[in-house]
Order: sequence, then structure tokens, then C-alpha cells
Amino acid sequence: MASRGTIETSKLKQNLEEQLDRLMQQLQDLEECREELDTDEYEETKKETLEQLSEFNDSLKKIMSGNMTLVDELSGMQLAIQAAISQAFKTPEVIRMFAKKQPGQLRTRLGEMDRDLIVGKLGRDLYTLQKVEILTALRKLGEKLTPDDETFLSTNAGAALSQFEKVSNDLGKSLFPFLLHS
Repeated sequence: MASRGTIETSKLKQNLEEQLDRLMQQLQDLEECREELDTDEYEETKKETLEQLSEFNDSLKKIMSGNMTLVDELSGMQLAIQAAISQAFKTPEVIRMFAKKQPGQLRTRLGEMDRDLIVGKLGRDLYTLQKVEILTALRKLGEKLTPDDETFLSTNAGAALSQFEKVSNDLGKSLFPFLLHS
């Protein structure tokens, strides 16, 4: 008997995850090489990558509207793409873990950052930015935050992350209200 699209759905999901990984890696590489590029080259490359993410997001919307069996698998990817496009998250590594729904790895990264801050390997500003991103991602994944984390997040969340919260909530209400519970 036919697989009824199970194999095809699995392959499509794998291809989409690989494409998202490639785009996120491209953003991460760009940030790591920022000092080696002149400003115009950096801005142009970042703009092109964000345009590719936007096109990828549009493709996901089309797929989601035509095949409801993919909605659950693709919704996390779409939120991650929206975060990158809106530039709410500055850390591609966080976007990648969010897209893959990896709260354990996000929490591990948070622990590594705490250690790096204590030993002076990570500056306070970068620590604050990345911690806010990780806590926001954990919250959107439905993870319970400690009262201290909630306080840290409300004290340090900026306008970009607030905008992402609004966009992701609006997206959840309009596209897949039965999947996202913020």
C-alpha cells in the first residue's frame, strides 16, 4: 500500500531543515567575518541572506496552506525565520536551536554563557543580549522560566524582541491558533 505521503513529507521536512540550517549558518558566518568585510559588502551580503530567508518564509506559508500535515513541523521554522527577518534575534545559533525546538541545547548554551561571563570571556552587553534571546526562545517553546529569568527578561527585553513577541503572537492567532499557546 502507498505511504500516503509519509515518506515525501519526511523528505520535504528534511530538505527544509537543511535549507534553514544553511541560511542560519550563512548568517552566523557573516557575523563571524564581519570585521574582515567592508561595511558595504557586509550590509549587501546580510541583505541578500535576509531576502533569501524572506523567500523561504513565503515558501513555507504556501506549503502550510496547502498541506495541513506539515503545519506542526513547519510552524517552528516559520517563527525562527520571522525572528531572523525582523532581526529580533542577533544570534543565528539561538535562531537555529529555536527552529529545531531544542530547549535543552538552549539551556546548555545559557549555562555556558553564565560561566563565560564569570571568567571574563564574555562581555556583559553581549551576555545580556544573548540571554534575552535564549529566554525569549525558551518561552516561545513553552518552557517554564524561573522567576529570576522572567525578571531578567522583562528588565532587559528590547523593542526588537517585543516586536518579535507581537509578530509571533499575531502569526499564531492567524495561521495556526491551535498550535501556539503563548
